[in-house]
Amino acid sequence: MAESSKARVVGFNHVALEVGDIEEALAFDGRLFEFELRGKSGTMAFIDLGDQFIALQKGRKQAADDGRHFGLVVDDKEAARSALKAAGVEMLPGRFLDFRDPWGNRIEIVGYDNIQFTKAPNVLRGMRLTGLAKNENAKKELAAKGMAAE
Repeated sequence: MAESSKARVVGFNHVALEVGDIEEALAFDGRLFEFELRGKSGTMAFIDLGDQFIALQKGRKQAADDGRHFGLVVDDKEAARSALKAAGVEMLPGRFLDFRDPWGNRIEIVGYDNIQFTKAPNVLRGMRLTGLAKNENAKKELAAKGMAAE
């Protein structure tokens, strides 16, 4: 429990993206990634990320995102890069692996091995991803915050 009168931010439960069409969005994502649906209706779909999810909602009306984006963590960044190329998706210039979906949502692909974000072992097991590990840089960053794996 927080010692302050303010709640402490702990993490993300989900990210919601507006898309033009749910079936088209699921087909697009399915060309790029392996995923499981948590649930779906005519205007919403929920892509399962273990203990988190992405909510797709029909109704995108605004212009394409420029700097606004989210980082989608994957088990294999190079496999994601290959899938993007194979699907003919234009990657955005810069040092990161960024692209826009057909509705203008900007997404950055991030490899699990190279970041501080860590799924609990029981969540990885449930996702059938028990072999995922952090690289030395990520381990050092976690250790510097007192969050090294035991």
